[in-house]
This record gives sequence, structure tokens and C-alpha cells, in this order.
Amino acid sequence: MASYFLRRLLLIIPTFLGVTLMVFAITRFVPGGPVERMISQAQQMSAQGRGGGDRVATAALSESQIQELKEYYGLDKPLLTSYLQWLWKVARLDLGNSSRYNEPVWTLIKDRFPVSILFGVSTLLLTYGICIPLGILKAVKHRAPIDNATSALVFIGYAVPNYVIGILLLVLFASHWEFFPLSGLTSSDFSDMSLLAKIRDLAWHCALPLAAYMAGSFAVTTFLAKNSLMDNLAADYVRTAVAKGLDFRRAVIRHALRNSLIPIATHFGNEISLILSGSFLVETIFNINGFGLLGYESVVERDYPVVMGILVLSSLLFLIGNILSDLCVAFVDPRVKFQ
Repeated sequence: MASYFLRRLLLIIPTFLGVTLMVFAITRFVPGGPVERMISQAQQMSAQGRGGGDRVATAALSESQIQELKEYYGLDKPLLTSYLQWLWKVARLDLGNSSRYNEPVWTLIKDRFPVSILFGVSTLLLTYGICIPLGILKAVKHRAPIDNATSALVFIGYAVPNYVIGILLLVLFASHWEFFPLSGLTSSDFSDMSLLAKIRDLAWHCALPLAAYMAGSFAVTTFLAKNSLMDNLAADYVRTAVAKGLDFRRAVIRHALRNSLIPIATHFGNEISLILSGSFLVETIFNINGFGLLGYESVVERDYPVVMGILVLSSLLFLIGNILSDLCVAFVDPRVKFQ
């Protein structure tokens, strides 16, 4: 098993190189990069200066200035040369500078870590902490009124996009009934509160965004737990255990439940990548300055250093998550032997 995971770790290197090279090439050939954006801004300033009366007209960028900008952003070199230079910087933990904010990419990303980890870890814990017990209940009470009622709610949450749910929650509970705040993560006097008051205030602000975050994955995990448990309850080994006098509850907990966790364990590692990815629509609706919003704005503004920096973290996290999924499967099912 150790050799298997060592090979998986080594496979991270070519996979990471392939993903980053492909995205790096796309950023080079897609029109509207940082240089084009600065040329457009200079042209707009020049037009405003000519029509602004007392304002002095601003000349458009000259060829020498454009060439200097290309050299500054590394766009004057061949694709492979630029990629190798960028990769060497990444190896030295240097993600470059943002072309939009003119700040180090790592600084921008680091500022979003607390928000992303807060919502990512909370969503992960709440999803598994609620969905697995709910799936067990639905499997044991199959076709009972509680199963039908919860299925209707879960299907609605799955069918409606999370940003639509976020808007509905915001309109109803924050605007109409005013139970929750409209936006932000903390109150204006957050720094003056006690520790308990800070926790309460943070939970009060995070309630609606977390509900919107959980909408999609909630349904998938719930029905995965239910269907997997139902398959195991119908298996011969469970019926044999009950026929031999074992209590049904103990048969479910001691025998069927562990085997039912195998499909969920295969997805656990992949869910870790959601800690940093976020949802830019939910973050925009609730005015949350997290990873999702940063990535979306970077793509729209063609801030390619930030795009590549986020890609580095998210791709590495996803690749490591796949390995963690295999570890979770081996932990849940001792019969699994990786060769």
C-alpha cells in the first residue's frame, strides 16, 4: 500500500504540470490581457481629456511603453520560456504580482484564507453531520411520511441553484422579516465584543450564506447515504444477522452502516477542494470577500497572475484530495488492498 500511495504522490507532478501549462497557454492566447486592458484605459482617458475642456489630453500608450509592459508581465517571451520562468517562481513560493491590485498574489490569497476556511470547513462539517444521519433515517423509514417529506425538501434544494436560494433567503429573512443581516460577516462593533458575543455575531451573519452553500451538496450526500444503506440492508449478511437474533438496530449500526460509508468516503477527499473554491455568486450576493469572488473578478479583469495563483492552490488541493479519498476508503473497508 505504501508503494501505491508513493506512486500517487509522484503522479501529482505531471498532472499539475499538465493542468497549469494548459491554463497558462489559454491565458496567453485569450484576447484582453493586462496590456490590452491598460491600452483601453489609456484610450478612454485620452478621449475624456480631449472632451473635458480644462483637462489636459492624455496621450495613448506608445510602442515603447507597450513593449515595456509586455516585458514587465513576461508577454514578450515564447510560451514555454514564460511558463518555465513562472514555474520556477512557484517553486520558490512566489506567485507573482497582481496586475489589477499591484500587490503580491500570495498576499491577496492569504487575506481570503480565513473566510474560505470558515465557510468551507463549516459547510463540510454540517453537510456530513446532517446528511449521514438523515440518510440513515430515510433508509430505515423508507416510504414513511418523514421520508417523503424530507425527500421533497431535499429535491427542492437540489433543483434550485444555490444563488437563487441565497437571494430568497436574503429577501425573506434579512429584508422582509429582518431576522438576519443583509450582508457582511461581522457587525460594526465586532472588535469591542466579548469572545462569546463574537461567536454569536459571526454565527448570526453566517447562517444564510451557509444555508445557500449547502443547498447543492446536501441533497447528493443525503441520497447517497440513503441508497447505499438500503442496498446493504437488503444484503444477505444483514438478513442473516437479524435471523440469528441480532437486534435490527445493532445490525444496522455494526454491520450495514460501515459498508454504506464506502461510497461517501470516496467523495470525501474531493470535497476538501471546496474549502478554497467557494461560490462567487453566493459571495457576491452576501458581500463575502472570499476565494470564489476573487477568482471570478480575476477572470473578468484578466488578472492572470491571480488566476494562476488560485489554480496552483486549487489543483494541488484537488489532487491531494483524491489521495485522501483512497485513504478514507482503505480506513472504512479493510478489504481494500491497493497494489
